[in-house]
Amino acid sequence: MSEDYGVKSIKTLEGIDAIRLRPGMYVGSIGSDGIKHITLEIISNCVDEYLNGHCTECDIKIDKDNNVEICDNGRGVPFGKTKDGSETLVNVYTKLHTGAKFDSNGKTGYNTSGGMNGVGAKATNALSEHFQVASFRDGKHATASFVRGKLINYKEEKWTGKENYACIKENGTCIKFLPDSEIFKETIELDYTSLRNQIQELAYLSPGLTFKFKYKDKPEEIITSQHGILDYIEDINKSKKKLTSIFYTENIEDKIGVKIAMLYNESYNDNYKLYTNSIPNSGGTHLTGFRTALTQSINEYARDNKFLKDKDSNITGEELKEGLSLVLSFIMPDPVFSGQTKDVLSSSEARTAVQRLVSKDLKVWLNSNPKDAKAIIDKALLARTAREKAKKAKEAVRQPKEKGLKAKMAISDKFFDCVNKDPSQRNLLLVEGKSAATSAVEARNVKTDCIYLLRGKIISPLKQSLEKLLANQEISDIIRVIGAGFGNNFDINKINFDKIVITSDQDSDGAAIELLLITFFYTYMRPLVEAGKLYRAITPLYIIKQKDKEYFCYSEKELDDWKTSHTGSYDLLRAKGLGELNAATLKEICFDNQRYKRLTVSDAEATVKLLDILEGPNVNPRKQYIYENATTLGFNFV
Repeated sequence: MSEDYGVKSIKTLEGIDAIRLRPGMYVGSIGSDGIKHITLEIISNCVDEYLNGHCTECDIKIDKDNNVEICDNGRGVPFGKTKDGSETLVNVYTKLHTGAKFDSNGKTGYNTSGGMNGVGAKATNALSEHFQVASFRDGKHATASFVRGKLINYKEEKWTGKENYACIKENGTCIKFLPDSEIFKETIELDYTSLRNQIQELAYLSPGLTFKFKYKDKPEEIITSQHGILDYIEDINKSKKKLTSIFYTENIEDKIGVKIAMLYNESYNDNYKLYTNSIPNSGGTHLTGFRTALTQSINEYARDNKFLKDKDSNITGEELKEGLSLVLSFIMPDPVFSGQTKDVLSSSEARTAVQRLVSKDLKVWLNSNPKDAKAIIDKALLARTAREKAKKAKEAVRQPKEKGLKAKMAISDKFFDCVNKDPSQRNLLLVEGKSAATSAVEARNVKTDCIYLLRGKIISPLKQSLEKLLANQEISDIIRVIGAGFGNNFDINKINFDKIVITSDQDSDGAAIELLLITFFYTYMRPLVEAGKLYRAITPLYIIKQKDKEYFCYSEKELDDWKTSHTGSYDLLRAKGLGELNAATLKEICFDNQRYKRLTVSDAEATVKLLDILEGPNVNPRKQYIYENATTLGFNFV
């Protein structure tokens, strides 16, 4: 037995120390998504107050130094001493599993809530360099200040009304914090687009709740919704050609409620927006209940109206997914999730409740809208035909059973393998164009870096049927090389690489290639994105030549900083492509130091949304985007 393992080895972490030790367990990521998570934990508390009838306004401010301030006009967090003499307000933000949301009998006023574990706000406090909460109740004012989760100061006093707190007139809560750079080492900056989109979603789920959003030097925005998820379903389909009208239902039974807005468009892709008590989910039992209700209702209607013959098999859930847009907002006391990040709802009663509450209204809607019902059935049967035709294409792109990357034999002119055969030590670099081929192949680390040469833009993943997509040589090559299948059959455990790196030029063609590839991976290999294995290479935007030296700038800010710190004459060149960089330079500035940016789910979702706008049948959204971004078009996730 090891001498190092004994009684002294056993430790108990007090308070919120466990969160700082294992932050990923509580917020899912120590990257930009983690920062958004701790911010949304506080915003969700404002939404909980709204859900329970006590809040109409939530003010969100992010300053130039990345300090976050979130205020609401709810009831304010209770303060005063507990039975053991400790301060209630301090306990709420430091002691795990402390709060008013454990009592679901309505006595505390929290019949429904997104945060039920008493952990979320503690995580924000624990992972902040500094954190301050101010609570206003019944003419009194209490503040508690923390540094990295440790209490620094606490005071109670009469509120004079002179303190400068947004939207608080009588009661409310205001929280200020700065994400801790010791935890979030990559960045402490909140991504504007991602956070703004999340706030907009919360507005759709909370009709009547007004969000005021001020991000750094951008003008303040008022974000609200009058018609809730009906506005939401219209928004996510504004660039698509609609196939049906909107099905909407809202039901509540025994404190369990569901709101659903659904329509079909002419695209080949599904789009689900799922929420439990306003918390976004990627899946769960509420979705299972809806799918069961939809499949059973459609098949019953199809049989009754002779769209399916006796010999025909039932329409499947997979066949009904094509072109389906769904917003599902589910509300219940004490929801159970698969983890603290609340990504998947696991409450068993949600499945039966959603199925029961949706089925009746859906059957009525189908019978009242026969054109819509027929359109759904026709699209599902077309999907069935396309899937049957795609079986041969699927076989062609499956990973060979033999050991090793045998697929390379079929694409030897475009694929360059590396020495290492351990998937955890292999990177796949998707390199744009023949001009960059020689430099990239020579510049790579031959031990770990594989290269696949793209001939240009791949076909659009949003505009093509599965059959046509799989018939495309480059798409099938990429699927075969990665070796883990695609779509519902994609298995993250079978991929041949640790990183998939999109390496494109800093120009319009490069941006288009990047946009299409990200959309393809997110649509057909989503677990790869969710696992943080998709990257883009950060290639130079400008090349500066001064005397006998060369400098590379990767953003406009880097260029401005260089001009400020250097004197004398110089030549400034716009970096047109990787093909103009020799192997030694490309190796130094990109491959050797792995200057790669991990693409998050938020990045991918924003990309898919943009492609949908640019390729959609509706001209106005496309014109609006081009007008608003005339000087900044192009992709740069730096």
